[in-house]
Amino acid sequence: MRSDGILGARGGGGGSDQNRATASVAVESRRRWLKRRETWLVLLGVALHAVYMLSIFDIYFKTPIVHGMDPVPPRFSQPPAKRLILLISDGLRADKFYEPDVDGNYRAPFLRNIIKNQGRWGVSHARPPTESRPGHVAIIAGFYEDPSAVTKGWKANPVEFDSVFNQSRHTFAYGSPDIIPIFCSALPHSTWNSYPHEYEDFATDASFLDEWSFDQFESLLNRSHHDPKLKELLHQDKLVFFLHLLGCDSNGHAHRPFSSIYLNNVKVVDKIAERVYHLLEDYYRDNRTSYIFTADHGMSDKGSHGDGHPTNTDTPLVAWGAGIKYPRPATGHSHSDSVTSFVDKHAHDMPTPYDWGLNRVERVDVNQADIAPLMSTLLGLPGPVNSVGNLPLGYMKLNEAEEVEAVLANTKQILNQLLRKSHIKMSNSLFFKPFKPLVDHSSSLSQIDELISAKRYEAAMKLAVDLRNLSLEGVHYFQTYDWLMLMTVITLGYTGWMIVLALHVLQCYSSLSGDLSRKGHLSVQKRHSTKVYLSGCLLMAILTVLNLMEHSPPLYHAYIGMTVFLWTQIFSEYRLIRGLWIYLRERKAGYFIKLLFAAAVSIVIVELLVHSFTERKLYTWFFLIAGFVSSVLLHISIPWRSGIPVFVCISCWFLSVFTLMPAEIPDNNNLVVMSGAIIIVISLAAKWLDTHAEGNKFWQSITFHESRKPMWSKLYFIQIVLVGVSSVMVSLSTKHRTQNQELHSSHQFINWLVAGSSMVLPLFSGNGILSRLSSIFLGFAPPFLLLSIGYEAVFYSALAVVLMAWILFENASHHSSKAKDSSLSEENREEHVTIGSEERYLQLSDVRIPLIFMVLFNVAFFGTGNFASIASFEISSVYRFITIFSPFLMAALLIFKLFIPFMLVICAFSAITKLVRVPRLGCYFLVILFSDIMTIHFFFLVKNTGSWMEIGNSISHFGIVSAQVVFVLLLFALTNLYTRTIRVKPLSTSPSLKTL
Repeated sequence: MRSDGILGARGGGGGSDQNRATASVAVESRRRWLKRRETWLVLLGVALHAVYMLSIFDIYFKTPIVHGMDPVPPRFSQPPAKRLILLISDGLRADKFYEPDVDGNYRAPFLRNIIKNQGRWGVSHARPPTESRPGHVAIIAGFYEDPSAVTKGWKANPVEFDSVFNQSRHTFAYGSPDIIPIFCSALPHSTWNSYPHEYEDFATDASFLDEWSFDQFESLLNRSHHDPKLKELLHQDKLVFFLHLLGCDSNGHAHRPFSSIYLNNVKVVDKIAERVYHLLEDYYRDNRTSYIFTADHGMSDKGSHGDGHPTNTDTPLVAWGAGIKYPRPATGHSHSDSVTSFVDKHAHDMPTPYDWGLNRVERVDVNQADIAPLMSTLLGLPGPVNSVGNLPLGYMKLNEAEEVEAVLANTKQILNQLLRKSHIKMSNSLFFKPFKPLVDHSSSLSQIDELISAKRYEAAMKLAVDLRNLSLEGVHYFQTYDWLMLMTVITLGYTGWMIVLALHVLQCYSSLSGDLSRKGHLSVQKRHSTKVYLSGCLLMAILTVLNLMEHSPPLYHAYIGMTVFLWTQIFSEYRLIRGLWIYLRERKAGYFIKLLFAAAVSIVIVELLVHSFTERKLYTWFFLIAGFVSSVLLHISIPWRSGIPVFVCISCWFLSVFTLMPAEIPDNNNLVVMSGAIIIVISLAAKWLDTHAEGNKFWQSITFHESRKPMWSKLYFIQIVLVGVSSVMVSLSTKHRTQNQELHSSHQFINWLVAGSSMVLPLFSGNGILSRLSSIFLGFAPPFLLLSIGYEAVFYSALAVVLMAWILFENASHHSSKAKDSSLSEENREEHVTIGSEERYLQLSDVRIPLIFMVLFNVAFFGTGNFASIASFEISSVYRFITIFSPFLMAALLIFKLFIPFMLVICAFSAITKLVRVPRLGCYFLVILFSDIMTIHFFFLVKNTGSWMEIGNSISHFGIVSAQVVFVLLLFALTNLYTRTIRVKPLSTSPSLKTL
């Protein structure tokens, strides 16, 4: 017997009336059982994806901060400085700071003079995300932004952390309201002030904000002359003065970093640094003040920041004053004495640009977090307890003994983090695995102390640096301690879920179960299932107890419990799996070639979809190839001369153009109006075909009507008129709003009326496939046109034409299948028996339907940009319905616009399942199965480093694919209003068998 089912065939035959009645009862009972099982499966899928979606926050976004470590001050007889001034110029690029202007004059003459005669300089390398908060946290607290902050916003403090300010005796801070309160609002020993948010006006030159910060600082010193308590405080040691200078950032955003305003702001910052220096030197006159000048991040040429481009990560660093070395001539190519690799992943020893004019002055580059231990050491303070910065000795003027003591204190501070993380994990772990290289860390510390006592400073330094590097590795080891376990559990969970889905489809929607029963492959006793469930419960209980003993978070229980439950379900289907294995062993080589080919094609398409999330142009290649291949297949399968292969090829090639277009949709009102005409032409062609092709055997499946009502033609005419009206209103509304700066109330009323009424009309259209889908296409066209601003209006027609091409392809396949089946014997047609009166069993070749659906569904995401792109949320899209700011209504309209292409795809998918008589829920489960292959892929692609956009996109990609189990089902339910009454030509029946 020939078989091309997913796995096997199932026979059928005649019988007495009593047998038929019994069979009818059995079918009804099976239908109820299947409904209960699938309801349970859907609920399980929703719960599983909701729980597993949270796992990325336990794996990738767990705070690196721990508490309970003792501070470690350097063992100095006297700190190099009594006070430190920190100047941070927000958004200042290194190249714009160091390079000359067009006249050959340098923009920062004072700081340049410091570099050449009085201090040290270099490039501070920031780690993405290059934003203000993470940059300041790295400089002042010494660690890179807490990844969990991605879920809480960059301005909020997810957890309390230590900083140089915390360790100081007193901190004075002035600057932006977005930065200063982060570090000082909860700090009792601080004096701070920030300007109102209203001052941050992008329409003005923001350099006055820098002047405001300086004025506050100058006022502080002036007040001390009349305030004895303030003067006494200002003469204490361990003081920090922090001036946050926002001007460059605001001017860079508003005017770009090449603008005269931004470049002039560099001069303003340099002048402020000079005035601060002279003010403090005149005030104290003791040469005990250290100065640090740097930036939190740079600025891209487009006036933005956040990613890892050198224009964003390379910032200037200038240090001078007490405890800072004087300049030295440049030797060799190395720019760092303490960093083996930079956190921005850029080349370590990039040559100093010639136009900076600093090639002869030694340059010392640092990672941004290295500035925190530098400031702490200068003041003789303990480093921030969560700092991961390496002390840059190239900046510090210390003797050999003090250098070793400073590095040892830096090492102990990082080692303490490792020991604390190790202690926390060990106290909660039954099977603790220590960080082996530092199991004997105490002996290393003792050895360093002995070498210091023996004044063997070079050897002590080497051991201290090695211990520090190992400590940093150990901190990372414990930060990712649970990764392997959690990733294994989650991966096993997704894999188990996909196997459960596959077994369900094989058991309920293929002829496998009946075929195995007839051959006696399901004869294993059912009590095996009871043993499996008992074993699963026992394993669950053991793992729960172990998790409780380890004080694991509640979600750990959920991850493990879900995974154990799924694999228990799989092993409970032992009879089916065993029968499947026996069944496969009986297959011939040709069957395995088909199976492997289908698997290979499926994997290629799924991987294409994964990569399309970051590279839209892949869809262009896909549709170019799909157009050619499908037209060739149609040419072979259609026995007469037909224009269908050409139509399918051209439609695919036309759609391929859209993923080459920019995601930022340019306004083009005329294109939107022209799209209305295109929609009318397409619908008239479909109407003509529906009317004139019904007698043709090839077309009868999609043009079939149980009856034709005169009102359908009138309804069609009304829909075309509404599309025409919407096209006219696009032009009128936009023109009036542009001229009068408002939306005319009559235009607004007509737009709402046309958009709302047009979507109701398809419910009353003809119930043939072509008739109903054409009506749905016309019904959603007016709201989509009214919400369009450019080429996306043409995309609507292009997508609809490709959906029509898909229907024609499936109809041709269906027609050729019927012709082939009619030549088969009764026995050889057994594989095509139906599940019920309307559906047949799935075959291996039917896998193409969910795969094509997934491609088209994702094209609806990316055809005109991206579900989360700027293009998709262009606010001007809603101006023909509302112009007064109403965030919820505007958001609802924008989301509705995005949903319209999805509605078309799912309506076409539902119609195709009726056309080829395959179970829609069976295809839905295959869609979810393939989607979860993508989900696993995106699970491993989640990022916790990089720009906010890169981190956010990696999370949204994982979330979007995970949510498809619910998203697609909800859209199925919604579109069912339009597609449930679609009818196809009834199957011809025989006394014993229903055939395709």
